[in-house]
Amino acid sequence: MSHKTCPQCRGTMEEGFLVDRGHYDYVKPSDWIEGTPEASFWTGTKTKGKERHPVVAWRCESCGLLQFYAPAATPASPSP
Repeated sequence: MSHKTCPQCRGTMEEGFLVDRGHYDYVKPSDWIEGTPEASFWTGTKTKGKERHPVVAWRCESCGLLQFYAPAATPASPSP
């Protein structure tokens, strides 16, 4: 894990994640989904065929500022 400095107060930032709760209170990390939300009767929001990236969150230990990033997926290495 790399160290980040808060752009607001220069404090130390720690890495974390946001939680999405689904059916039966299933917990998983949040994803960034391209486009605007579209309602879906069955799933709540349409996501099929849209680009998605996991969200990484950083929180300043001093002032509480949150910063969110959705890094590009790294290509999988070829199987031997």
